[in-house]
Amino acid sequence: MSKSALSTYTPARNQLPQPSQRAALLRALWVLPLLLSLGFVGVVMVLLERSDATDRDILQQTMIADALSLEVQLRTRLESENEQLQLLASSVAAATMTPDSFAVNKDVTAGLQRFWQSISWLDAQNRVVAHLPPQAEKPMLNPKGLAKGLQPNNLESRGLSSHLLAPLNATRAGGNLIVRYSPAALLQQQTPWWLARKYELRLLDSSDQEIASTRDTVGGTFPVGTLTNTVRPRYRLSFETAIPDAFLELTVRQPLPPWYQALPLLLMAGFLLLIVIATWMLRRQMREVAHAESAWRTEAAWRSAMEDSVVVGLRARDLEGRMVYVNRTLEEMVGWSSSELVGSLPPMPYWPPNEMEETMQRHLRNMAGGAPREGYQANWRHRDGRNLVVMIFETPLVDASGKQIGWMGSILDITERRQLEEREQQRIQTMQYHARLTMLGEVASTLAHELNQPLMAISSYNAGVINTLKRNGFDDAVVLAALERLGQQSANAGRIVQRIRAFLTRRTPQRESVNLAEVISAAEVLLKREMQDKKISLQIALPAALPPLNIDAVLIEQVIINLLRNAADAFMAESLDKRIALEVSVVAPQWVRIAVSDNGPGLDGRTLEQLAAPFYSTKAEGMGMGLAICRSIIEAHGGAFEAADVLKSFANTGAKFSFSLPVASDIEAAEEI
Repeated sequence: MSKSALSTYTPARNQLPQPSQRAALLRALWVLPLLLSLGFVGVVMVLLERSDATDRDILQQTMIADALSLEVQLRTRLESENEQLQLLASSVAAATMTPDSFAVNKDVTAGLQRFWQSISWLDAQNRVVAHLPPQAEKPMLNPKGLAKGLQPNNLESRGLSSHLLAPLNATRAGGNLIVRYSPAALLQQQTPWWLARKYELRLLDSSDQEIASTRDTVGGTFPVGTLTNTVRPRYRLSFETAIPDAFLELTVRQPLPPWYQALPLLLMAGFLLLIVIATWMLRRQMREVAHAESAWRTEAAWRSAMEDSVVVGLRARDLEGRMVYVNRTLEEMVGWSSSELVGSLPPMPYWPPNEMEETMQRHLRNMAGGAPREGYQANWRHRDGRNLVVMIFETPLVDASGKQIGWMGSILDITERRQLEEREQQRIQTMQYHARLTMLGEVASTLAHELNQPLMAISSYNAGVINTLKRNGFDDAVVLAALERLGQQSANAGRIVQRIRAFLTRRTPQRESVNLAEVISAAEVLLKREMQDKKISLQIALPAALPPLNIDAVLIEQVIINLLRNAADAFMAESLDKRIALEVSVVAPQWVRIAVSDNGPGLDGRTLEQLAAPFYSTKAEGMGMGLAICRSIIEAHGGAFEAADVLKSFANTGAKFSFSLPVASDIEAAEEI
């Protein structure tokens, strides 16, 4: 089956006329060929009638021309004969002419050899002086010399005869030469054979009595044409200039038969008969088609209802990957209608733009027959932009002969199932995180409890050493200052351990009115040596008027220290220009923002949610708890923790972590409420 045949596998919805309209159309269509055929036959009949009329006009014009031509020939011949007779009369008028010499006169002999029937020499009293031929009966002539009766029955004398008269001069005391001739012989000798074969020629008098004709002969040897009942065209013209009171008439021997008596009528009758039979067969065929279409519509309605009721998306594609059918479920699944999808070639509009190449490779594999029988998962995108996860099962689409014409796909939307699985996985991870966090809290609490005693001992021993040195008069300022700082740091370490233990056991932070500059200064002193060893430039920017904050100074100090250390650890060993900036700003009357930025490699596309996730670390030796704890501390103070990947201060490179804290007045007001 060809591609065009596959395109008719399932028609698009709402493209066929309604059943009533279709039936009316079929009832009107079957008679259309018959009406067209009748119109065609009518046009042919009109054309044939016009052609027949044209032929008759041409025949009439030709017949008139032939009649005029023949009349001229006959008149010319009779005038020539009359001139010959006048010359003979002049010779006879001479005194030397006798009846014997008249009989052998060459002009007389030549005339009798032509079409003269006889010649008579009459004197003034109309008595016959000489008559030729001698064996002929002497005619009885009237005073005008017109012959009466018929001549012997032969070809040359058949019909009435006519005469030519030449008076003799007075030398012989008057008289006349009378020549009797046969008009039929005149017609025979002067009419061309082709004209005699074409027409029946007649000479008629004023009473329509036939003088001569060619009815029994056609050019001498041609047979007479068979006459029909058809009226034969004829033409008559006056012949009085040659024969008094005579007419020349031409009648067509073989008239043109009317068009309805010729072969075209038979052909048209046969054509109409075949058209009637074909129309009857077409009407029966259309009835069968109408019944078949009604059955097909019923079946299509059942199939469409079943296809639209299933929750599985269905699509059909030809061997080139062109979409030829989609059901309603698939339309709703991807957001595109069937009119937009049918006929389209890959890439499809529901393919994700970021996975276009991978999806195209999978499509080519499927078209080559490599689709897994157990199905495969794919990512699609709805028209509104939301992502879909689908399960696709491909199977060959074959025609009635068993030849593959495309692929049929069943699509299941498993987006909700995947989301449920992901939520379940997140829940399990959250439970594991809480379990590990609980365990870590217990470990931290135990460590804090165990470290508290050594730290107190260190602080006590340090105080004892200082007191002993002072009692013994030791006054080295450098050593005493170092011992005093050692005591301060051990006491600070003890406080940090206690605060972390209190935070992990979900106790409320011990807030107090704190100058943020002092907290930052303490963190700077603690990290100063470390920054110098790593050759990192630390820049601190504080506003002139900084409002006091009601915070847990120890916890906020640890947040700042952790952010500064993370920024220092982000630099590579070969980095030359290492800079860290700590900037404090008042973003609103009730908020203070602390931002730590660097010019290191940046976040590398990672988000704050990923970086602050428990046990996630970018360091090989890290535990992944630093940023998670920092974020928890800031949120416990009512602030917000943020991260950015662009730092304009350092040539658009590096990372920037910032957090905001409310000022003391707002916190106190909130506590009072």
